[in-house]
Amino acid sequence: MTLPAKLNAKAVKLIEGKNFAFLATIMPDGAPHVAPVWIDHEDDMILVNTAAGRVKQKNVSRDPRVSLSVADQGNMYDMIVIHGRVVSQTLQGADAHIDKLAKKYIGKDKYPWRSAGEKRVVLRIEPTHVLS
Repeated sequence: MTLPAKLNAKAVKLIEGKNFAFLATIMPDGAPHVAPVWIDHEDDMILVNTAAGRVKQKNVSRDPRVSLSVADQGNMYDMIVIHGRVVSQTLQGADAHIDKLAKKYIGKDKYPWRSAGEKRVVLRIEPTHVLS
């Protein structure tokens, strides 16, 4: 069992900036799946918001291991890599969370691309390694 890792100051700075993260999950056949995502944190937990039923959500439901890469949009050489595992998925607060991320990333009070009947999910990722 790998112990949780702490987010260092560089990781917090990149996560709190308007920087996209690239989330790698594992497909059923073992192939990697990478998707750009908006990112947030709560203490040392990484928060990613997605819709229920999307490939990344299905993948982490089956295998919680993930990797994230976050680069500073102004200097792509200033980056971090985080390995971890999804420790929980919740619908509770997910709509408010995607609206918070929309404000951060695009300056909108409400997430504008919500589909009818879509259920938002917050993935809580516990880091096991933070590389910078």
